[in-house]
Amino acid sequence: MTTSELGTTASSEVAAAARELLAALALEPAGRVTASVYETGRLVTHAPWLTGHDRRLAYLLGSQRRDGGWGAPGGYALVPTASAVEALLTTLRAGGGDAAPSPTELAAAAGRGLDALDGWLADGLPLPDTPAADLIVPALVERIDAHLEWFDERPGTGPDGWAGRRLPPVDRRRLDGLGALLASGRPVPQKLQHAFEVLGPAARGRPDVAPVAGAVGASPAATAAWVGDAPDAANPAVRAYLAEAVRPHGGPVPCCTPITVFERAWTLSSLARAGVPVRPAPKLVAELAGALGPQGTPTGPGLPADADTTSVTLYALARLGHPVDPASLLRYDVGSHFCTWRGEDGRSVTTNAHVLEALGWHARHTATGAARYGDRVAALAGWLREQQRSDGRWADRWHASPYYATSCAVLALTGYAPAELAGPAVDRAVDWVVATQRPDGSWGRWSGTVEETAYALHVLLGTDRPARPGVPEAARRGLHQLATMDGRRDDPPLWHDKDLYAPVLIVRAAVLAARQLALTRSDLLGRGGAALDAPAPDDSMIRSA
Repeated sequence: MTTSELGTTASSEVAAAARELLAALALEPAGRVTASVYETGRLVTHAPWLTGHDRRLAYLLGSQRRDGGWGAPGGYALVPTASAVEALLTTLRAGGGDAAPSPTELAAAAGRGLDALDGWLADGLPLPDTPAADLIVPALVERIDAHLEWFDERPGTGPDGWAGRRLPPVDRRRLDGLGALLASGRPVPQKLQHAFEVLGPAARGRPDVAPVAGAVGASPAATAAWVGDAPDAANPAVRAYLAEAVRPHGGPVPCCTPITVFERAWTLSSLARAGVPVRPAPKLVAELAGALGPQGTPTGPGLPADADTTSVTLYALARLGHPVDPASLLRYDVGSHFCTWRGEDGRSVTTNAHVLEALGWHARHTATGAARYGDRVAALAGWLREQQRSDGRWADRWHASPYYATSCAVLALTGYAPAELAGPAVDRAVDWVVATQRPDGSWGRWSGTVEETAYALHVLLGTDRPARPGVPEAARRGLHQLATMDGRRDDPPLWHDKDLYAPVLIVRAAVLAARQLALTRSDLLGRGGAALDAPAPDDSMIRSA
């Protein structure tokens, strides 16, 4: 087979894999998200009546780390570990499960988790910037201590060595402030509804919170806390929502579901930006456009509309030939940059990169866009450049990996910032990516992952800048390793919610986009070089994940 034929075959394989990916979007409209230790632990506590309770307990025990904790390294372990420990103690207080795992297994796992929490809290392990972490951890520490006190008051009911045990104190100022706010008669803020379960028993049936499409805050945990111990009183939509939430994993649940608009927007924008030749069904495009309202669109039902999901949706529609005026984004403009939602604590690089793409496309491609959005595009590009770290990377509050934030910033600046502004920032980012490649050719924060390797390749292959030193070799090695790793399912979740998670199809789209970029960069890789090094995409992940 000739080099040209190899390239044609590889391009056809990427396109076929992308078509299968789009079919999965349509067949599973709720989205495909990995299970969450945190959220599953909250269902163990709040909804032991829900189908799959024993499987949730088994999942918690099976996912415990050797050091007694749960979740990702460092501070990322605090939220899932506290949730798992509290759930196991709740179950022990209730007498254990009716089936496996046994009370002895539950107590042993809880004890190891308590040891881990004790050390981390005593050492002041910092919390990462994940949603509601400063409310979740003190709320769970309070409940864990209440369980330990309950065992103290009933000698013989708890394991040996638990007598008098309590966790180190934590900062609870935000939690106390929330309690004072609600005690004054104020309603639950909409943005809190996603973490509504932090209210504990006080969450049950609150009249100022109403499920949307059966969900409170698009969260199984928040919904279960609202239902409480009266599932028969829940309306059919709520029961159907919870039943659907446990179905994909057979008991464990994700932090956020459904993610219909989020999943479709990110997937379609990644494929379109890279030039993957696919045409989504008109119904899919119409449903994506129909999700937009005057305030934009939220990630899930019951969540506030946000600039991130709105901007990616607008950009995806524009790239697919169905542009919608991005005026809804202007309500998130705070002057220096765009907030993810009104009242946001902090600021997001990736949200602003996505806004830059959405506004930049309209400024460049529509008759009135330059006049309406041109100045804002230039100012936002400057703000984004100012957020770059001294080593060339960007970091963000919605993803654990700097490779994701850096790829978002680089692609936005390359596409829509003035060349004299974007060029030096993009070059520094490319140099950082080359310098941080792992010996096996992959990239990753904690270990080399398929997802982060794809983002690194977006940075190396997705710009039109003159090639920096080392880029061709780094890209070839990265593509070879991407093909070697493709299809494995043991990569850590990296996306920020209450717990870390992976949106499976969005990650798959990023991998296919990297493959497509490689096929178009013969100037860097040599004619047919990427096709020769890259086997056909492994799409068993799409079919079975």
